[in-house]
Amino acid sequence: MTDHNTPSFELERDAFGRLVLTDAQGECHVGILPVRAFPLSAPGHGISLVGSEGRELVWIDSVEQLPAQAKALLEEDLAVRDFAPTLLKLYGVSSFGVPSTWTISTDRGETSFVLKAEEDIRRLEGGALLIASAHGVQFRIPDVKTLDRASRKLLERFL
Repeated sequence: MTDHNTPSFELERDAFGRLVLTDAQGECHVGILPVRAFPLSAPGHGISLVGSEGRELVWIDSVEQLPAQAKALLEEDLAVRDFAPTLLKLYGVSSFGVPSTWTISTDRGETSFVLKAEEDIRRLEGGALLIASAHGVQFRIPDVKTLDRASRKLLERFL
């Protein structure tokens, strides 16, 4: 009798730092890429392990069902891919048209980025925003109402 809560695969890291999946048949797949199905609304649920050829090899309902070592490896890889600093304060914008350079403070320090188009600001559930920079970095604002008044006023010009 098999336990459906126990995954039928093993994860490890090779000498080059790549994730290696050994499936239920004992076949090794090098260069596995974990992909979240719902990165913002359910980050710990629905994770696909994709092989180097771009096909899903394993579906994980919840990272909580994984053994500690596999869970740690997966969370390490996902943390690198999920780099999305939280925008805390908006100091200024170079213009109210796009492209414009935004000077901000985040939970990872102060920086500036270029907003290419107003469509790069996505509204999410519960008043959250996701802002994509010209270089592809995603800045999160969990709740616009928590920003100071000056930041909200600058941001409103783009919404």
